[in-house]
Amino acid sequence: MTNKTVANNTVVRVHYTGTLPDTGEVFDTSEGKDPLTFLVGHKNMISGFEEEMMGAKLGERREFTLEPERAYGHQNDELVLEFPKSEFSHLESSGVQIEIGMQLVAQTFEGPAPFIIRAVSEDSITADFNHAMAGKTLKFSVEVVEVRTATDEEINHGHAHGPGGVNH
Repeated sequence: MTNKTVANNTVVRVHYTGTLPDTGEVFDTSEGKDPLTFLVGHKNMISGFEEEMMGAKLGERREFTLEPERAYGHQNDELVLEFPKSEFSHLESSGVQIEIGMQLVAQTFEGPAPFIIRAVSEDSITADFNHAMAGKTLKFSVEVVEVRTATDEEINHGHAHGPGGVNH
């Protein structure tokens, strides 16, 4: 059965463009790619995006702006950490020059943790583990291109299967 309205436990495919309202800069888009596919109500998307899409119908276009608290949150100073430069010696010994703005991924017990280099001194490196979009207001233009009822398996797994979803 096909459900034509976005609701919890539906699989939705959308084309979208995300911009920064202050500058108009496009930070992400599905233009020229497959639509974004997600299972609604299972925390696969930022909360504000899902909230704004609820009730949208197949073929509907929506535009909305999300403040940081409904997107990736505000900057958290506790996620900006200073490490001894020696912690990065394996990179430097393999020829990688650590620079401000560089994006790296730390492997932790809880999985990969992406971060951005914010400062480099003679003895230390400052790493920012906030999401790159934290603290930013985001504007989205979205078109719903498919809506269907999720399968029991998708609901149990917490993600969409098939085209644009997880294949396992």
